[in-house]
Formats: sequence, structure tokens, C-alpha cells
Amino acid sequence: MVTAQKQIKSRRSSDILKFIAWVAGIILLNLLASNYFFRLDLTEDKRYTIAPVTKQMLGSLQDEVVVDVYLTGNFPAGFKRLQQSVRETLDEFRIYSGGNLRYNFINPNEIGDEKQRNEFFTSLAQKGIIPTNLKAMEDGKQVERLVFPGAVVKYNGKETAVNLLKGNLAASPDERLNQSVEGLEYELATAIRKIAFPADKVIGYITGQGELEMQQVTDLLGSLQEYYRVARGELAEIPTLEGLDLIIVAKPTDQFTEADKYKIDQFIMKGGKAVFFVDALNVNMDSVGAGGMFALPYSLNLDDLLFRYGVRLNPTLVMDLNSGFIPMVTGYLGEQPQTEMINWRFYPLLNNFSGHPITRNLDAVYARFIGTIDTVKAEGIRKTPLVFTSPYSRILEPPVPISLEEARMEVNPALFKAGPQAVGYLLEGKFTSLFRYRRPPQGVQDQQVKEQGVETKIAVFSDGDLVRNEINPRTGQAYELGFDRYNNITFSNRELAMNTIHYLLDAEGLINVRSKEIALRPLDKVRVKDEKAYWQLLNLIAPIFLLGLFGVARYYMRKRKYERF
Repeated sequence: MVTAQKQIKSRRSSDILKFIAWVAGIILLNLLASNYFFRLDLTEDKRYTIAPVTKQMLGSLQDEVVVDVYLTGNFPAGFKRLQQSVRETLDEFRIYSGGNLRYNFINPNEIGDEKQRNEFFTSLAQKGIIPTNLKAMEDGKQVERLVFPGAVVKYNGKETAVNLLKGNLAASPDERLNQSVEGLEYELATAIRKIAFPADKVIGYITGQGELEMQQVTDLLGSLQEYYRVARGELAEIPTLEGLDLIIVAKPTDQFTEADKYKIDQFIMKGGKAVFFVDALNVNMDSVGAGGMFALPYSLNLDDLLFRYGVRLNPTLVMDLNSGFIPMVTGYLGEQPQTEMINWRFYPLLNNFSGHPITRNLDAVYARFIGTIDTVKAEGIRKTPLVFTSPYSRILEPPVPISLEEARMEVNPALFKAGPQAVGYLLEGKFTSLFRYRRPPQGVQDQQVKEQGVETKIAVFSDGDLVRNEINPRTGQAYELGFDRYNNITFSNRELAMNTIHYLLDAEGLINVRSKEIALRPLDKVRVKDEKAYWQLLNLIAPIFLLGLFGVARYYMRKRKYERF
């Protein structure tokens, strides 16, 4: 009896000591956690891991960022996943910002008054949040609901809109939603950076060689001004390009002098970045007319410069079966012309991209009279193709006849077998000067030739119209870059140009967040249909059976334990 009492007292003391040890351990863990912050992401694709550059930016916030998200409501599974991913991403942002980020989910459809609701819808559209018409099943009936998959980011009286539904329209709905999930961190982080951190990089828009007029690049330059400072000027009148971080050469039509090329070359040798949107052949839709024309090579005097850097713009035109449409008069009804949208194979739709962060998950890009690009030997230069035509392309050598009658002709598929053609390249490395072992041209200020460059980046595209926005013929106002007024579709020309410039100027590497990849693991719909009843019964019965089995086992274990006393 005494021995049993001693055992009980010893067990009680042991339990008390264990309890004290557990409490002390929990307190110690909390103290360590408060001083050493860490988070573990055990997912295979690291979907909850925030990039170091994003963490650094969030930790540098001086004031509170407020994010109003309008993607909320009763959604199908795909949109619910996107909604939940937005919430999880913002939760991570809130933690790494040190509490300097707050978010709200707002359902615009819950506004009771119809007039106020419509006014709110209009205000969201004016801010740039594009609505989408979502079809869903409610009470066994299919209903349509206007959904705003976007958010507004606010900071110190400034705000900017973020569209959360991105991706390639050619992908399936599930794939596009997955692409949207992959891009959430980049879209939200870029919006925060745009309004919370002042622009410190300067972009120069080069003129003087017949480049696109200011009204034709209004949308691009306006978009760039949200992130950078933008300057413009004639190359011949600028002594040097020092003070600029990047230059844009957009569709030159006149010849570059040797002095002009020297300024560009030395700018790149000293670490400057450059984007070239250049046509090799001279062709303009406004000049085609009823009689047609011939596309002939430009004489831009840029070939040797680009050749030294590692690429060659071929004097060719690409026709593509995957192309846009133009309005054409196909007949008359009385005196009224009848217009139809006809496939114009000189306007390729570029929807074939590399996996580079610049073009990852990008939607189709609209091109006009585009050529091909080849690479040539350039030591130490990494050449990455960015954009390709479709596999159903055709290459034409000059002189290329351009006639509207071609659009009416029956297509011969046997002629469109050239395969994907690269039309955009990224070049990275230490470039060698075109003026190596040469004297500087007359009339330039800098007479000290830098023959070997420092590490830098340039991009070359073989279509000057990629960055040209259309002009409304009635109002004279510029359309959004990439907007096709005939078909009322907006292509991703602006996003391609902006991503390229962000990548060239982004020393911190925020653009690389676009390379984040989340594996899509869809259910097998056939198996789901065939095995639905089996899995429902298994999930209903198995937990009850296991719980009962555990209860019986625990009962007998306790019985055996206490029967000894």
C-alpha cells in the first residue's frame, strides 16, 4: 500500500515537472520567435515564398499601404482559388512590411442602390479595373454577374489600379487563372513600388531620324512616366547621352550619321541600356492604296552597329496565317459600300514566346509588317530570343509586292511552312565597340573611344510599329497601345514594351518574380465522374469507422492499465 502511494506521488511529481518543462519550452519558443522571424514554405513549388527583392521593398515602406480588393463574392472554384491566393499574398506582404500594409475585400455587387452601384462600377472602370462577365450556377439556374478582378493600391494620397486577371487568352480558363496566380506577387509589388518609391531612372526617347511622332507613342511614354523620368530630344543636337539610363529608338526612317551611331555606341559601352524597334523594309499601310506598292529596304546605316552587338535585321517580311484583320470593301448595296473584316497576313499576331520573365504568361502581341532577326557571332554576349511568329509563317524577300488584293486571295497552306521566326532578341554582356581601332567621327564631343564595354543589356525588335498607338480619326486622341479599333481588342504590346524596359533597368530584379511557376494539377474529370459515389462514401464512412476503432482500442488499453490496481 505504501509502495503504491509512493508510485502515485512520484508520478504526480513527474507530471508536474513535465508540465513546467512544456510551459518553459513554449515561453522560450515565443521569445525566440519574437527576436528571430522566419517562415517555412513546405509546398513543392514554393507558392507562398516571397522573393527577397519584394521583402526588401516592403521592409522599406515609410508609411501605410492600403489595398482595396474587389475580387470577392460567390465565385466558381477557379475564381475562389484566385481570390484566396490574393488574400494569402497580401497576408505575406503585410507580415514582411512590418505592419505597413492593410487590405480590404470589397464586393461592389453588394451595393443596394442600383444607381450608386452603377456609378461605382463606372468609377472602377475609369481607374482601369476591367470588369468581366462571369457565368455561374445559382439554385440550379445559370446567372451572369459582373465581376471586377482587380484592386486599388493607395499610398500617401496616391493610388493605382491592378488587374489581377492576367495571362494568355489563348490558354484554357484554368490555365489562365493559374497564370494569374503566378503573377500576383509581381503585379502587386510593382504597383506598390510605382506609388511608394520615387522614380530615379531616366529614359531618353531619341528623335531626329524620322522616328515615331510623339502622338504615336503617347501611351507608351505616359505609361513609362509612372515609373521613370522621361526625356526626349534629337540625337544630332545632343552632345552626349550621359545622364540617361536607357534610350528608345522607335521606327527610324532616316539614315543615322556616324556621329549619331558613335553617341549610341559609347552610351552602351559605358553601361547604358537601349531598346531598338526597327523596320528593315519600308512599307506603310497608308501608302498601299488600291494599286499596291513594293516594300524595299531602308537605308538606316544601323546594320553594322547591331551586327557588332550580335544580331542582324534581315531585309524580309513575314506573312503569318495567325494574323489580324483589316476592314475591306467587299461589295455595294445600292450606293452603300459593304465592309467586312478580312484576314491580313502581313499583320501577324505574336503568341509564341520564350519562358523569359519579360514574356512569361504574356497575351498576344499585334505586329505590322514585321521582319526576321538572325544572330551573329559576338563574344561574351548572351542572346535570348523573346518573341516568335507562329509555325505557319512565310518569309518574303524584297522587293515585296503589297496589295490589298492579297487579302482576297485563297490561302495556299504549302507556302506557310517557314516555322517560328524570331522577331525579338535580348542581348546581355560586355559589348565591343563598333569604333574599336577607329578614330571618333568628326563633330563628336567625346574623343576618347571606350572600346570594350561594361556589363549591360539591350533589346532589339524587328517591328517599329510594336510601340505605335493608333489615333482616333474623329477626336485626334491616342488610343491605348495595342488597341485594335476595328475589332475592339487590346493586345499586349504595352506590356511587352514595359516588361522589356523594366527588365533592362531593374537592377534589383523585381521583374524576375514573373518567372514564378505554380504547377497546375487538375483533377481527371472522367475519373471524377466514374468514381464520384465511391469517394463520397469513403469520405463519409471512413472517418466514422476510424473514430470508432480508436475509441474501442483506447477503451481496452485503459481497462488493461487500471485492472492491475
